[in-house]
Formats: sequence, structure tokens, C-alpha cells
Amino acid sequence: MNGRNGVVIRAALELARQMGNWKLFLFLNSAADCRRFLKSGIASEDGVVLVLPEDIKTGELGLKAAGLEVVRSWSGNQSRFSRIKYAFLQGVMDGIISSESKVVCALGPAGKSHIDTITIHDLSMSWGEEFPFDIRSLIGHRAFHTAMAVIDIALDVGAFGREGKSVGTIFVIGDEDNVLEASHQVVFNPFKGYPRRERRIDRPEVAESLKELARLDGAIVIAENGTVEAAGRHLDSVGAVSKKLRGLGSRHRAAAGITRRTEAVAIVVSESTGKVTVFDKGHIVAALEPLIGRRPV
Repeated sequence: MNGRNGVVIRAALELARQMGNWKLFLFLNSAADCRRFLKSGIASEDGVVLVLPEDIKTGELGLKAAGLEVVRSWSGNQSRFSRIKYAFLQGVMDGIISSESKVVCALGPAGKSHIDTITIHDLSMSWGEEFPFDIRSLIGHRAFHTAMAVIDIALDVGAFGREGKSVGTIFVIGDEDNVLEASHQVVFNPFKGYPRRERRIDRPEVAESLKELARLDGAIVIAENGTVEAAGRHLDSVGAVSKKLRGLGSRHRAAAGITRRTEAVAIVVSESTGKVTVFDKGHIVAALEPLIGRRPV
């Protein structure tokens, strides 16, 4: 991998080496990018983790045979910081990094081949209010894997809306008995009466149905094992508004309230911006932002 990309990647790798036991997350966007990387001398370096879109078939490219670790990125279009944070969540879920890891990232714009950005991250430290990423409690949550699957759904809703219109909604995951007790139905529950096996979010038809049902008033409640319990629920636990929540709407306040009262995780899609915000224990622990240009107008 020569030219500008090679220079940037080598600089990022050298930076990771100088800082000690750090990983390098290298974001590539196509099979062609992967082939160029495999032909470079960089592919044999220790500590390199490739971050690739879901549609790239790693087996055909021989990435695992080359001893490379791979993290999957969301299939849609996100800002650089959102792509990085999503990759970190996936990396922790896959056991490639931990919530205390230190990572250097090299990436470019989503969907483009050129690499023009190097970032440095200590996951044990908060990213601050502008780029919140303090997900240590979320990683240890029993519903973490389900929450990650719901984040994918929420990102699709935030980026693309439904039928040409922007959509906002709340997903509440885990501690479903207490969540249902702390909420009430505002519209007919479309999942009532279906067997559990037909309500699991790992079924493509259920995932697509959730994107459609996100237009309903109220929250969607999902069990920690991925079974959808209800849609159209009004959350009764709003609670006091903290300084960090000032300026946010009723969905965000409701999400903070339900996660403060129960052991659930809540994921909010903002109707106005498409931003996906994750709540745990009443606090914002992560925010992911699809590029606005991909949203309906």
C-alpha cells in the first residue's frame, strides 16, 4: 500500500508502537482496499485490526489466513467519530479489545478509499459531553449483545427514516418485567399473541418490522435475550432533568428515567438529527451520529 494511504498508515502504526501496547484500528471500505493492504508489508505487522463493512467476505480475501483480526462496521454512513465508537463497541463484544484498551485509529470518509485521519483513544477515559463514550457499565450488562443488535436497527432508523420521513423513537432493552410495570400501552401492541420464537430481533422480518413500528408513539420494549415484548409503550418514569440532559427532548428524558428506575438499557433515535443516544443507569454512555446527508428531507 503505497502513496498517501501508506504514509498515513505507517505513521499511525509507528505512533501505536511508540505509545506501548496499543492496537491499530485500520478502517478499509472495500475488497479492493483489502487486497492492496494484503500486498503491502504493513499486513504482517502485529497489533493491526481491520475494520470492514459487513458486505466484505473476509474468507475469500484470506484475511484470517493472514492472521488478521477483523471488526465489522455498521453498513450505513456515519461520521468519523461514530464509526470509531461503533468499532470499539464491536471490538469489545468480539473480545479483540477491552473497555480499558488503548487504540490508534486510521480512517477516511465513509465509503471512500483514501485515509486522511489518525486518532488516539484511551477507552478507560471519558470522551466528554460532545463525544460521549463511557460504556464500561454497558459492556458488563447482560443485554449487551442484544443492545448492539438494536443499535444497528436504531442507526438505520436515524439515517434513513421511513417512507421519506424522519423518525424518532425509544428502544428499551433488558429487565423487561420491571420496564413493562413502569410503562403502559398507548396503542395496540402489535407483538401480542405471537410465539417468542417469532418475536426475536435476529429474524430479518422482525428487524424490519421494528423499523416500521418506530413511527408509533411510545417505546419499543425488548427482552435481554432479543425477544420483542411490546411496541407503543408510554414510559412512566421521567424523573428530574440533570444538567447534561437540559436541552434534550421528552424521549431522552424518558430514556434516562426508565434506565434510572430499572436495570434496562435505552436507545433513543432523535427525530430532528438522527443521532442515536445510549442510556444506562440514567446517564448518556454513548452517542452515534449518522451523516445527515443520508437522511430524508
